[in-house]
Amino acid sequence: MTAPATAPQLAWDTLSQAERDAAYNNNAAVADSAAWVAARDVAAAAYRAAYPERLDIPYGPGARQKLDLFPGAAGTPTLVFLHGGYWQRNSREVFAHYAEGLRAHGWSVALPSYSLAPEARLADIVAEVSTALDLLARDGAALGVTGPIVLSGWSAGAQLAVMHLDHPAVTAGLAISGVYELAPLRDTFLNGALQLSDDEIAALSPLRLAPSAKPLTIAYGTAEVPALVHDSQALAARRAAEGVPGTLLPVAGANHFSILDQLRDPEGLLVRAALDLAGGGHR
Repeated sequence: MTAPATAPQLAWDTLSQAERDAAYNNNAAVADSAAWVAARDVAAAAYRAAYPERLDIPYGPGARQKLDLFPGAAGTPTLVFLHGGYWQRNSREVFAHYAEGLRAHGWSVALPSYSLAPEARLADIVAEVSTALDLLARDGAALGVTGPIVLSGWSAGAQLAVMHLDHPAVTAGLAISGVYELAPLRDTFLNGALQLSDDEIAALSPLRLAPSAKPLTIAYGTAEVPALVHDSQALAARRAAEGVPGTLLPVAGANHFSILDQLRDPEGLLVRAALDLAGGGHR
């Protein structure tokens, strides 16, 4: 079978429907993805149970417009982490334990949820993330968010993070395993829920937009599906061509799921990247 791929220079239009679907099917590409998800959910539930003090903080009226905050030391940075799931599944609750790595350095970690497709359009989801950041900017001191904010996200969350790099509350970004060009998704199984419009593709694909001048580290696993590797490399190249600060961070041997181990480990590559973005260790 032709290797799943995306990019103008690769023959996307020659791929079968099955190959196009495979290009973005992270669960199918990782043999133990079901076991990874099951272990993730158990670890996240235990972490939330251990730190229940600031969970389910509303940032809007919607059922999913809430965030969890795991506070750190006063004045230290905050990582805001946006979950993935192709904008149509998952929630903040099952990613709670990834706060461990940076909290070991004294950081706070905030995890917002957002509405999902098909109940919400992608443009609406993007707007919700902005509202969550508005809350942290407005009420951060009362919540314990008193230092700079590094905005991060994984998979679909990486696209959301890059879209909000210019939010006034954000100092820098850490985008992990993201999708930065949306047009190919319209040719895959993912579009059943997303129903992407031409306007959404144009306005919400980071590769089509002028890059923010704020620092951005773009991370991906070298064992990811080629489509995500391509998008990460292309976004880094676009930023380099525009002369804006950024770093491309390949994580050797990591797949779409195991890469997040580097955020949970206090000495992981993603933790170190966040520390560098905030300007120091903050132990």
